[in-house]
Amino acid sequence: MTKAVLLAGTNSGVGKTTVSMGIMAALKRREMEVQPFKVGPDYIDPTYHTAICGKPSRNLDTFMMQVDGVKRTYSKHSENADINIVEGVMGLFDGMDSTEVASSAHVAKTLGIPVILIVNVHGMSRSAAAIVKGFSEFDKDVKIAGVILNKVGSPRHAKMIIDSIPDIPIVGTLPRNQDVTVPSRHLGLYMAHEQEFDTEKLATFIEENIDLDTIISIAQTAPDADKNIAEEDSEADVRIGIAYDSAFCFYYQDMFDAFRNAGAEPVFFSPIKEELPEVDGLYFGGGYPELYISELERSRTTRSLKELSADGIPIYGECGGLQYLSTSYDIEGTVYKMADVLPAQTVLTKKLQALGYTEGQASGDFIKGTIRGHEFHYSVTYCDNDAKLVYEMKRGKGIIDGKDGLTEHNSLASYTHAHPASFPVKSFVEKCREYKKR
Repeated sequence: MTKAVLLAGTNSGVGKTTVSMGIMAALKRREMEVQPFKVGPDYIDPTYHTAICGKPSRNLDTFMMQVDGVKRTYSKHSENADINIVEGVMGLFDGMDSTEVASSAHVAKTLGIPVILIVNVHGMSRSAAAIVKGFSEFDKDVKIAGVILNKVGSPRHAKMIIDSIPDIPIVGTLPRNQDVTVPSRHLGLYMAHEQEFDTEKLATFIEENIDLDTIISIAQTAPDADKNIAEEDSEADVRIGIAYDSAFCFYYQDMFDAFRNAGAEPVFFSPIKEELPEVDGLYFGGGYPELYISELERSRTTRSLKELSADGIPIYGECGGLQYLSTSYDIEGTVYKMADVLPAQTVLTKKLQALGYTEGQASGDFIKGTIRGHEFHYSVTYCDNDAKLVYEMKRGKGIIDGKDGLTEHNSLASYTHAHPASFPVKSFVEKCREYKKR
């Protein structure tokens, strides 16, 4: 039996992440096996889920993965858990443009999971009932099975709201508490590994104010996940180096799994620590290279990549990886030398340059077809006049003039963060095999 709930909000900023983390921590305290999921393309929230639950959190995104991809990922990873907790994104019904695609509601409908709606009731009482009624009736195919009231002012305040909502169970009333919030910065919350966060305190706060038994009962109303034939890893015959440290930390666990399925062994290393393993290909994900720019400029890894790229080793980079693989990175007027793999210069900006889903038609050497992903960056990249860009963007900004995917030799980098549901992992791995056999 697959037990699951989706924790959604009326809008961003209502406390979804804090409440989701707290419920996961409280259930773990009961010695339950909790499988976490996150709706949308976010990299940061899943790091907290993973740290709390001891299981990699999986993204569920009906745009990047399509409906069938969401079903496959959910069915593959939900079966071996006592309960599955899915954290939503933005407001429950907020999707791409004016559609339901990529919304929490779309995922809930796709998987049949009951929803618990989180409402910030600061500054209102009976009006909260109108909000809940509107959400519960907006789309009858979305089952709102419970409500959590956040930032409640007092027991009297909570009672006024509860008495106004007779039809849907109120499973929790959370008083305002600044001690259990997670700080954020320009690209969202801090990553889980970057700070100490007292999950025990958070679990206690949740246990005192939320009815976990009712949440578990609601989770039991979820349908069983579709039976899934798990992909088996192929015997690894190539090694792909994955830059993984505080500068490069935006990755999907599903990408690592896809490499293994294709016969590649992921080998994790830190450019900050000047590590560069013996591998047949390299992958530089997104992250915060600007925060570690001096260490990266001095790193032997940085100085080695230009020659490796010219020799033909396949290199793939995304966002922070694009910035790092460029010739230079200008931060507040100071120009730092980067890997000089790609003919471009990056400049950090104070203004957000792009945010949203992307879709491009790729025509590169090892990357062809439709690539779906997302972009989120505070930088611009200026390419040399003869630079080659191989993504024609149908959606999103890309690097310049509706193009993304800057390439040189067998190296490719983009502002698009791709998901393995559309990124041609097997083609990239095959390119690594060709390089190894030379």
